[in-house]
Amino acid sequence: MYSEKENHFTVSELNDSISSSIRSSHSNFWVVGEISDFHYHDSSGHIYFSLKDENSEIRSVMFRAHNQFLKFQPTNGSMVKIFGSVSVFEKRGQIQLVCSLMEELGVGTLFQKFEFLKKKLDREGLFSLDRKKKLPRYPETIGIVTSGSGAALQDILKVLKTRSPHIKIYFRSTIVQGARSGIDIVQGINDFVKFGNVDLIILGRGGGAMEDLWSFNEEIVARSIFECPIPIITGIGHETDFTIADLVADMRAPTPSAAAEIISDKVSGIIKEYHIFFEKLNKLFFIKSHSLWQKLDYNYNMLMTQKPQRKIELQNKKIQDFRNRLYQSSGLFLKNLVNQLNSYEKRLYGLSPNHVLKRGYSIAIDKGGGIIHSKDQIKKGDKFDLKTMDGIMEAKKIS
Repeated sequence: MYSEKENHFTVSELNDSISSSIRSSHSNFWVVGEISDFHYHDSSGHIYFSLKDENSEIRSVMFRAHNQFLKFQPTNGSMVKIFGSVSVFEKRGQIQLVCSLMEELGVGTLFQKFEFLKKKLDREGLFSLDRKKKLPRYPETIGIVTSGSGAALQDILKVLKTRSPHIKIYFRSTIVQGARSGIDIVQGINDFVKFGNVDLIILGRGGGAMEDLWSFNEEIVARSIFECPIPIITGIGHETDFTIADLVADMRAPTPSAAAEIISDKVSGIIKEYHIFFEKLNKLFFIKSHSLWQKLDYNYNMLMTQKPQRKIELQNKKIQDFRNRLYQSSGLFLKNLVNQLNSYEKRLYGLSPNHVLKRGYSIAIDKGGGIIHSKDQIKKGDKFDLKTMDGIMEAKKIS
């Protein structure tokens, strides 16, 4: 039973005690891990995320006062080195890492990040061949997502102008290197999805070091490519360069110009295929029309042999005969029917009560309106009515 004399903590006091103990023993240290569940709070400017490795994770926060000095844009999947302290978010009793400094790890670590994300997305099926969309054979409109100032755009345009000048091209300039390039690439893809008027998207960039191409290894870019309903072909860097975006895309080209070559055909090739198709169609039409003419000739000869006009004339004569006979028989039937009706009318008139009354007869009716058929229906002294041809008389039974 609870006693006021016993030592006890309130929940707030307990959390405060734990927080003080943790702060004193776990403060001002470096820790390395991968960012996940990243969230930027628009109103406060704070960033919230989890820092994890293969076996564990810890909730983390970097307040605006510190994150405004970051030299890169943290995203889900970023491998970072953080300087900070552990504290307790006392309102929820939740342990969290409060970050003061954050550094992006070097190129060697980028390769580790690449392999880590590659395995992660592969397990989720983002590289599966079964999920890749088929490229249109003859696209009419193409969207290009790349830098407006880079050589990749000019390479793509040059190939398309030479090989397929009929294709309509839409271009969305995007940042392809730097802290916010991944976000801008995703937005470029989404802009074409909202636009909804392109058959295919080329995602391209010129060559560079691994860190220069790192935007195309970001998880948000990979998921954007995977979720895009429009087929995407990548042409990133040189032939030896390989990115996560290449693995997720519906097709990978070794260079931006090669991407344009894959989706375009020379005009002469299209014309050649057109002539082949036209010849096949013309031959098929000739065979089909010849067969139809043969059937038509056969049916015409059959008609001439059977003389259908003569048969039609004979049938018309039979129909006319049947019509005359029908008129004659229907007239006789109606005449007999009228005679029968007249006979029934005379018989009914002879049996009519009014006709009987005209001959001097009368009908005895009791006070209820019923006909008296026998003298036993009423008693001596009862009054009743006698209906005659020209009126009703009251009577009385006297015996």
